[in-house]
Amino acid sequence: MTNPDYVAIKQRQQATWASGDYAVVGTTLQLVGERICEAVDLCAGERVLDVAAGNGNATLAAARRFAEVTSTDYVAALLDGGKARAAAEHLPVTFQVADAEALPFADGSFDVALSTFGVMFAPDQVKSAAELARVVRKGGRIGLANWTPDGFIGQLFKIIGKHVPPPAGVKSPALWGSEERLGELFSGHQVTATKQIFNFRYKSPGHWVEIFKKFYGPTNRAFAALDVEKQAALEADILELLGRLNRGGSKTLIVPSEYLEVVVTIK
Repeated sequence: MTNPDYVAIKQRQQATWASGDYAVVGTTLQLVGERICEAVDLCAGERVLDVAAGNGNATLAAARRFAEVTSTDYVAALLDGGKARAAAEHLPVTFQVADAEALPFADGSFDVALSTFGVMFAPDQVKSAAELARVVRKGGRIGLANWTPDGFIGQLFKIIGKHVPPPAGVKSPALWGSEERLGELFSGHQVTATKQIFNFRYKSPGHWVEIFKKFYGPTNRAFAALDVEKQAALEADILELLGRLNRGGSKTLIVPSEYLEVVVTIK
């Protein structure tokens, strides 16, 4: 089997995450950033690295707790959104463009590393996990929030993959939401995982599709890759999933989405 071309894959991923306007969706997930800071029992003054930070949910949550935060992503435009949010709250944060698979920091530079629905999308899972463990000191913690394979977003990934096949040889990002896979990625360290629920709250299934088609990179690019007829088929499958999982009744959309809240203690 040919090894994946990770460089080319990452270039396409960067373009994907730069498309649309992730902040429109990302800011709705702020609660998860707050939760992960509590899960790692974050202390004021700790050195914190947010990896694949997007527009800064975990970054802001850590800075609000008076940590010394460095926020990183390989898409500069996403970091610009985080900068604006931090400035609005007068929070001191260092922002730096960085690749999760090659973090530009010395071994043991941080007390805590965080990533909420971020590092799970790095194509080389082994490398990115190793980088997280490398930059955190012994006894430090890694806090992750990862969508599970069987939750709503995991099922959405499967639907998108059916219509727009992913690059050959690249493992599903949803594997980061599997305790078995996390045990492999962080072998030798202590891994604690707890299932949590995030509720997507939108006006209707159609409203959710409208927002995600326009603003969320992976969905935006998936629709853009298809002709009109195939776009309609993808939309129909997503609407069916939303309708099946909606617990909001006919007047609104409330879709519970399972994710794994993970704390890795570095040995």
